[in-house]
Amino acid sequence: MPTPTGAEPRLVAARAAAAVLDRGQALDEALAAPLEALDQGRDRALARRLALALMRDWPAADGLVRHLLRRKPARRDRLIHFILALALVELRQAREPAHAIVHVAVEVAGLAGLTRLRGLANAVLRAYLRRQDELKTFGQDDPVQEYGYPAWLIERIRLDWPDQWRAILIAGNQAPPLWLRVNRRYWSLDAARRALTEAGLESDPAPALPDALMLRRRVAIADLPGFAKGGLSVQDGAAQATVEYLRLQPGLRMLDACAAPGGKSAHALERCDLELTAVDIDARRLARVASTLDRIGLSARLVQGDAADPSGWWDGHAFDRILVDAPCSASGVIRRHPDIRWLRRARDLDPLTDLQARLLGALWPLLKPGGILVYATCSILREENERQISSFLEQHADARALPPVRLPGQRQSVGCQILPAEAGLDGFYHVAIERLHG
Repeated sequence: MPTPTGAEPRLVAARAAAAVLDRGQALDEALAAPLEALDQGRDRALARRLALALMRDWPAADGLVRHLLRRKPARRDRLIHFILALALVELRQAREPAHAIVHVAVEVAGLAGLTRLRGLANAVLRAYLRRQDELKTFGQDDPVQEYGYPAWLIERIRLDWPDQWRAILIAGNQAPPLWLRVNRRYWSLDAARRALTEAGLESDPAPALPDALMLRRRVAIADLPGFAKGGLSVQDGAAQATVEYLRLQPGLRMLDACAAPGGKSAHALERCDLELTAVDIDARRLARVASTLDRIGLSARLVQGDAADPSGWWDGHAFDRILVDAPCSASGVIRRHPDIRWLRRARDLDPLTDLQARLLGALWPLLKPGGILVYATCSILREENERQISSFLEQHADARALPPVRLPGQRQSVGCQILPAEAGLDGFYHVAIERLHG
């Protein structure tokens, strides 16, 4: 039964955090079913907001719980650690009265079946309030607790971006804006803005991104005018930049490798008529591509297959354009998916860069001479981006990196890097590579 104090959404957030941090489950997946079970939209929004906040502030909240607890709870009582950490995040944010946060945390413990630990929860949180001034600087000498990232990732970002690393980490802890993509086949950018304004939603266009609008406040997606009919889609402006690098023209034969969930395929088809093939190795994810295209009323050839092994699905006809939206660390979208910082490990990078290199090597022969391959990642790590492409260019004499188009981002030795929150965008890397005639 719903609790008027908000205990239910807080329990959902605490359990989701445990699923991410103890069992390695993605936050969106951990939240999906529990959010559906909540009756009220405001409870769903609260659960998601608090779960995201705990992902961003986990090292400090975890450290404070360990500091304030006299002894570690039994393994069967592990959830109390996350309930307390969540309450400490709320106390540090101070969006609600402190006494109310303590009261609801005690109620969450009871709702979770940890009734015998309600007194412990009350004592720990009241101890924090008594020592709040003393604990304000807790962990500030430790970058992990100060910024809320694992040490290995802080060090990678610092080495790659020695002048910007602090700003990058801070940007990753900010809530992202809601970016929309306007379907040109449905209406113009101006018509979409007018419809949004009539719905009480103010928006701003983005220089050099002709289909992008950024909303000034977040809103339920279902409330967007024209969304159900495909007039608007949710897609960050950095991802929308990908279609500009493709230099599309009507009638081209295009391959979108690693296509799920289908946003870039949809954007390309909204721009012009193409013979588009979308490949993904995962059948469930490929179904999402179909759903994405169905909503906007466009179609493509959908193929389940391994993009790194075209022999199982390629029909032998070369492509004019190939998009390699490569699997990566996702280090550029941490502000949008803060659980990524806890799900990724340093040991994941070598397999990822090996896969990226195999994709490039396998797909390059499928490109026509004079055609363009666009390599894109939502990463800010150089080994996945410009170093990966520099190595590819050294190995392929028939490949030439094209000059970056006039879009947001910083030009690198090869390609262009958007850093997180630059122009309000996610972190993203793009490069367009032309295949030279023999």
